[in-house]
Amino acid sequence: MSDSPLVLGPMLRYTDETTAAVWVETANAVIVTVRMGARQWNARTFGVHGHHYALVELDGLEPGTSEEYEIVVDDRPVWPAPDAGHPASRIVTRDPKARLRMAWGSCRTSVPHDRKGNRRHGIDAMRTFALAMAEDAALRPDLILLLGDQVYADITTEAMQDFIRDKRDIREPPGTELKDFEEYAHLYRLAWSDPMNRWLLSTVPSAMIFDDHDVRDDWNASLSWKKSMEQTSWWHGRIVAGLASYWVYQHLGNLSPRERADDEIWQLIAAHDGPDEPDVTEALDAFADRVDREPTTYRFSYARDFGDIRLVVVDSRAARDLTPSDRALVDRVEWSWVDQQLRGDVRHLLVATSLPLLLPMGLHHVESWDEALAQGAWGRWFARIGERLRQMVDLEHWAAWQNSFRAMATSLTEVADGERGRAPETVTVLSGDVHYSYVAEIARDRGSRIVQAVCSPVRNPLPIVMRWFSVVMSYGVATPFGALAARSAKVPDPPFTWNTIAGPWFDNNLSVLQERPDGLDLSWHAGRVDDGDDLHPRIDQVARLELGARREERGRPRSQSPMAV
Repeated sequence: MSDSPLVLGPMLRYTDETTAAVWVETANAVIVTVRMGARQWNARTFGVHGHHYALVELDGLEPGTSEEYEIVVDDRPVWPAPDAGHPASRIVTRDPKARLRMAWGSCRTSVPHDRKGNRRHGIDAMRTFALAMAEDAALRPDLILLLGDQVYADITTEAMQDFIRDKRDIREPPGTELKDFEEYAHLYRLAWSDPMNRWLLSTVPSAMIFDDHDVRDDWNASLSWKKSMEQTSWWHGRIVAGLASYWVYQHLGNLSPRERADDEIWQLIAAHDGPDEPDVTEALDAFADRVDREPTTYRFSYARDFGDIRLVVVDSRAARDLTPSDRALVDRVEWSWVDQQLRGDVRHLLVATSLPLLLPMGLHHVESWDEALAQGAWGRWFARIGERLRQMVDLEHWAAWQNSFRAMATSLTEVADGERGRAPETVTVLSGDVHYSYVAEIARDRGSRIVQAVCSPVRNPLPIVMRWFSVVMSYGVATPFGALAARSAKVPDPPFTWNTIAGPWFDNNLSVLQERPDGLDLSWHAGRVDDGDDLHPRIDQVARLELGARREERGRPRSQSPMAV
């Protein structure tokens, strides 16, 4: 499709019972039309840094319906392609009585899917899922939720580095890392242009949130980290481009029609009246600059309801308060909104945050100790050591922000205890980031179950040596020694205890959450190459857990084996 005016997409984004949004990037300023049966909807593209985008809003749809659609650009049909090797893209509206089925995961690099790419990066679990879904439509989820690191702006691939070399001197800062919007646009194109992944995102609604590598490793780890970045010649351009491109490629599609109508950048696009394409480059760059300097002025977190399931997606990167005396993973304004969403009167409450709330206990203690160290618990010299450790080994999850960890722990416990409306059957935190998957559960003798589920990576596995290090840090000697260290720094004990009930496992995975009459079903799926056919991996179930309202037994998952807990 190199000669097609359709550069990227279509991507099916926010979809509910009666509306849907289809996002595209085009080669020129055009009118984009979505045709579905006898009906059609269109939108004019908007411009950003010489690129062209459209979000076509479909309304008046019937709940619980499934219909094929096509994309037309200035009267030229461009999707599906004539030689498409996959089923037609469809828009499936929510059936209010249907049980939720959601795929989710995090951390995905974009390299070729041949033998070399699979050997170095593993098999792409999302692409494997797309191949399986093309053969069996029953696998189709209602939503795919991507919890960070959809793109790697700091650890670039050979293809991305070739693009950078063609436009600037790679020997000058920031070297092989991204510098501007143009480079981000190419990075997203590399990430989302594989034919099968492109088809998957055209036919399954998606929701997203960023993590650090969408901008840079350890993004907003501390005030010291941010000050060191601001002293460089390139950081300001990077963060503006990172946040501006995130709004275009990821965040815009997260918004419901009402939320889009309230969005300040979308209002500029919608208010444009004239034959020419609106260009929001200047406004979007100013917005991104402001959001970085004053994160309380905009909210990237959002919530969705699927029948009697509520999903709350928490921004744990851009909304941080880095002031040492008021350190918070989620600043006071955003936290006020998040806390209002954490309510009962639903069957299941899902809280999605790229960073795990419940790390393995050993690692939790180490991170809480390091935060205290960096804050001066053992004096200035040790504070410098603590800051170096924080940035060197990524000690910056919820555990390293004790004020925010305890605030979230209190809110979730109150929900589970029925203090914020009728208690749900389960409160489940969905996370990624750590490059291994596991399930942990808080020890409770009353109220709802509180579970942490992690699916990471989709495609970016840890090297073998790092896997052993992670196990030792998370489950080995770090547990007793970490607890002693945390207490020596006067870190209060956590408000509850938790245990790993499944995992860890290190495969590239995509997880599927399925609502059942008796609870939730969680499964993790990886790719398997048969007979050397790297381009057509088969799907394997790595683990499965059936989460009922009450735990009946504990255990570790076995491939292809359900485990009721």
